[in-house]
Amino acid sequence: MSKAGVYIHIPFCERKCNYCDFLSKPGTRQLQKEYVQALKKEIADKKELLSGYMIETVFIGGGTPSFLEPSDIREILRVLWENIASVDNGFCRGGGLADVKEITMEANPGTLTREKLMIYKEAGINRISMGLQSANNEELKELGRIHTYEQFLENYQVARECGFDNINIDLMSALPGQTVESYEETLRKVVALKPEHISAYSLIIEEGTPFYDKYGPKGTATNRIPSEETDRKMYHLTGKLLKEQGYHRYEISNYAREGKECEHNLFYWSGVDYIGFGLGAASLIQNVRYKNTVDMKQYLLQEDVRKVEYVLDKTMRMEEFMFLGLRKMQGVRKDTFAELFGQTVEEVYKEEIMQLKNLDLLEESKGYLRLTEQGIDVSNTVLAKFLL
Repeated sequence: MSKAGVYIHIPFCERKCNYCDFLSKPGTRQLQKEYVQALKKEIADKKELLSGYMIETVFIGGGTPSFLEPSDIREILRVLWENIASVDNGFCRGGGLADVKEITMEANPGTLTREKLMIYKEAGINRISMGLQSANNEELKELGRIHTYEQFLENYQVARECGFDNINIDLMSALPGQTVESYEETLRKVVALKPEHISAYSLIIEEGTPFYDKYGPKGTATNRIPSEETDRKMYHLTGKLLKEQGYHRYEISNYAREGKECEHNLFYWSGVDYIGFGLGAASLIQNVRYKNTVDMKQYLLQEDVRKVEYVLDKTMRMEEFMFLGLRKMQGVRKDTFAELFGQTVEEVYKEEIMQLKNLDLLEESKGYLRLTEQGIDVSNTVLAKFLL
């Protein structure tokens, strides 16, 4: 039985942040209840699909899943549990969520309570991903976050008291007005808490957001965005400081203590199938990409929710294998490429590999191709080379 991950999208939040272009918005409690009912129906309707896989990871993202009533989260997981196969094959130990290695839920500070966290724990969630972004309250205010650093600290401590021993903290750099010094202060405050995992991303100014109007190419305050050089300094500082504190970088923007890597994301970067539920959720099922409707009314009716986006041919699968796999610090296994595609990676990408090696952007080690430190700095350019 093949392995797979499950993604569940919760498209609601208390207030949309100034930089956010995700599929999310505030929603009334009535709309949330209707959405949860539709989500449960979608999961139940896909029982046959779910039962064909050994589900190893579940990721509840958004939006802000912790904005929902905790009983709604519990109900969603109950329905998922009822529709996951129980297979006694020496690997599974009884079926349902008891067999899932990792159940992650995103949670924003300011939306968590002890009661919620206890219900999450009882429902089977064993990993919390907290969106701090910055330990500087002025920076948080500029981002449009609903919380302060002090509220985050309180929520983090309560999560620990409730027994969560696998917590990720999301951070952002290159924020408006941010300096290397203020970013370092954020980093040091976060590592002092000893989370198991840290995700650190540079801010991207996306069209259609308030930040784009203010800080985009035609914005009125573009000079407040740190330069590319400052952004790189922040990125290098992240790697250096976290390494000193016992975190290893296992993907371009993700750092973990040993054994605490995000299994769900590793599935995604390794090309393992995943099944998405919820508004706008994506799925990869046997080399076919599906996309759920982004129309809320259509989703609530549960009519024609999931459509084929495209079928991955051999060339597209090779591209994704390289493009996603090289995001991991371990890189891509050459023998796995040959097993999957019947050609060596050198036969397909000979010129690209030679060019990138000569530029010291790509290296080979123990049967893997991986980015060098210099290659990581220009990763987008390097990865684009593998798009045939």
